[in-house]
Amino acid sequence: MTDCTIPARAPRPDQPLPEFIAMIAMLFATVAFSIDSMLPALPEIAQELTPGDENRAQLILTAFVFGMGAGTFFAGPLSDALGRKRTILGGVALYMLGAALASIAQSLDLMIAARMLQGLGAAAPRVVALALVRDLHTGRQMARIMSFAMMIFTTVPAIAPALSTGIIAAFGWRGIFGAFITFSAIAALWLALRRAETLEPADRRPLRAGKLFSGAREVLSNRVVCTSIAVQTLIFASLFATISSVQQIYDTTFGLRDSFPYWFALTAILSGAGGFVNARLVVRLGMRWMVTTTLACQIVSSATMTLLFASGILPDALAFPVFFLWITGVFLMMGLVMGNLNALALEPMGHIAGMAASVVGSVSTVIAVLIAAPIGLAFNGTPVPLMASITVLVVLAFSLMKTMPKAT
Repeated sequence: MTDCTIPARAPRPDQPLPEFIAMIAMLFATVAFSIDSMLPALPEIAQELTPGDENRAQLILTAFVFGMGAGTFFAGPLSDALGRKRTILGGVALYMLGAALASIAQSLDLMIAARMLQGLGAAAPRVVALALVRDLHTGRQMARIMSFAMMIFTTVPAIAPALSTGIIAAFGWRGIFGAFITFSAIAALWLALRRAETLEPADRRPLRAGKLFSGAREVLSNRVVCTSIAVQTLIFASLFATISSVQQIYDTTFGLRDSFPYWFALTAILSGAGGFVNARLVVRLGMRWMVTTTLACQIVSSATMTLLFASGILPDALAFPVFFLWITGVFLMMGLVMGNLNALALEPMGHIAGMAASVVGSVSTVIAVLIAAPIGLAFNGTPVPLMASITVLVVLAFSLMKTMPKAT
């Protein structure tokens, strides 16, 4: 299979293409909204639920990601056996239950358990929506659709802190979980009413251990898929490390704690162009070219910023504007590469798209979190550790892309 335009099945007539893309984007956004909306609430949650050890409040984020990583292993195979819609709707129900339990939690331990349950349910819309796209589209057309959807994935982490700040001001920190329930309920209703099942009964795979093992082995034996997983892991690590550090940088380095949500929202608006640019260019230039060119540009940008900030030669008046442009470029990178990487990974796996989406999503997410955590902890009052780390991660990603086979 080569990186060329491949005829795709058109979406079924019950849903126009723009609506289909918007619905997929909303399903993808469930995870980003659930993680980053919690950031402004952590100090208040810590004061109420764990006043003696406020650092433990960070486990609220870790628990969600852990639950999502565990759920990702199962969501895809379940969708291959039961169908896409049934699996997504079941996951959303589990997610809403976890959010409801978290909203009434009176102890940190219960909060952590509820967030883990919420993450377990969130795995379904994240992974199965990807398989749903693959059911209907292939090749560069799939990459084009994924670009629009991933644009939302990139945008939501940036605007979520501003949204949750408003929710906290109006309803308190527990109101955030009500927002989670409302958001997911709208997405579920949209899917239930407007999207026909995309996996025909004849194409479904029984949920048996032997078939699951053979499917996972097939996914991990494909060099294109494995290379895509590795590159996605490094890019996700860059994103997670940025999200972990950015509020501290705005606060400690630049003294912009109060205006942080608004600067971050502006970053979202500007970086959102990445999805549009990729959607317009990928059919003509190809997925690999878009990924490698974007990574090359990011290497130059991050390496330059690392040298400027580490050397101290940058005038104080220029420090924040330069940092703002750089961090916007990091989010822009997501919109230009992630849709293409997902399309490359799933292109040769159409017959087991659910399993492939599970393996790709779970491995890249879990390992990315492990890489990103120490980067965030390395914060020293300047953006240098983050900039240097992203430089290294993107250099590795670029090198791996150059080894990706042209055919599978």
